[in-house]
Amino acid sequence: MRSALLAPALLLALAAASPAAAHRITRVYKTPTTPIAQAVVVEAPATFVFLSGVLPAPEAMKGNTEAQAVSVLDQIEAALKAQKMDLGDVVMMRAYLAADPATGKMDFAGWQAAYTKRFGTAAQPDRPSRSTVQVSALAAAGALLEVEVEAARVTHDAKGH
Repeated sequence: MRSALLAPALLLALAAASPAAAHRITRVYKTPTTPIAQAVVVEAPATFVFLSGVLPAPEAMKGNTEAQAVSVLDQIEAALKAQKMDLGDVVMMRAYLAADPATGKMDFAGWQAAYTKRFGTAAQPDRPSRSTVQVSALAAAGALLEVEVEAARVTHDAKGH
């Protein structure tokens, strides 16, 4: 049992000590144009930011899913900027979509339309790993989505490595 616990710690220490492996974030895509990453590997050392779920701003609550998603992504971008990060640092995203009252289903196309204007573009080519699920309701009345993200930025030691 003890060796089973030591093995992962030893592997992490070796990975962190390896100059070739240090200071990288690697994104794995199924195809070059897929809108989300299959996996994102963050190699130590790195700074992580975990953002709680973000709901649309009150003025966006009456909009459709795409309009609400724009509001959410604007807020996420601002929260990351306050931490000296940007959308390119997002490595994992979870989107919770409530059913559109008009259709009874989540509006995945509306969410995707807002998302693809911010991720996988010429200006910001990085795409995070992502899950999107339909939920029965969200905490705020009228909200059609809530999004949480995890961001990572590789940090450097005092020597600039």
